[in-house]
Amino acid sequence: MKFLNQETEINFQKGLIPVIVQDSKTNKVLMLGYMNQEAYKKTIEEKKVTFYSRSKKRLWTKGEVSKNYLLIKDVLIDCDKDSLLIKAEPKGPICHKGTDTCWKESNRMNFLFYLENLISNRINKKYKNSYVFQLFKKGINRISQKLGEEAVEMIIESKDNNSVSFLNESADLLFHYLILLHSKGFTIQDVINFLEKRHIN
Repeated sequence: MKFLNQETEINFQKGLIPVIVQDSKTNKVLMLGYMNQEAYKKTIEEKKVTFYSRSKKRLWTKGEVSKNYLLIKDVLIDCDKDSLLIKAEPKGPICHKGTDTCWKESNRMNFLFYLENLISNRINKKYKNSYVFQLFKKGINRISQKLGEEAVEMIIESKDNNSVSFLNESADLLFHYLILLHSKGFTIQDVINFLEKRHIN
């Protein structure tokens, strides 16, 4: 990943610049801090967000005590080149009061991504009593067959007027589709990215 060159792209003439930190997955705004050149340089070198604390009068890496670090994924600069948007992966609550964000907002992952992580966890940690792991062990042919069965069941339910049954089969289809994606080495985000490229083109 290529980050901004502080010498040529960011205007530090005023000393400190405001930095908005956003969750790279949920897009939720997590906090606001300030950086000088030294803080920015340390952030890029260590891949952890480091601010200049106006109260402590020193550099301050978010999570240096709590270990709730902000791992940077991308850095964007505004049109005037004097403020930054950092997209990061939070390793825990952001606010010193224990909340997900400094505005007391919940930063929950979209449930579909949560479910995908759960599926991955069941498979990678080999939970023997897990339906997901047992299906995964049977291989791609069985996973594909199961997905086909769920698709047929959803189609059959779509011809009736039972909304609960239709949604139930739709959920089964989506769940097994996520398992198939994992078995092929892809994620739902890969599919979203592909759809976005289609839309742009």
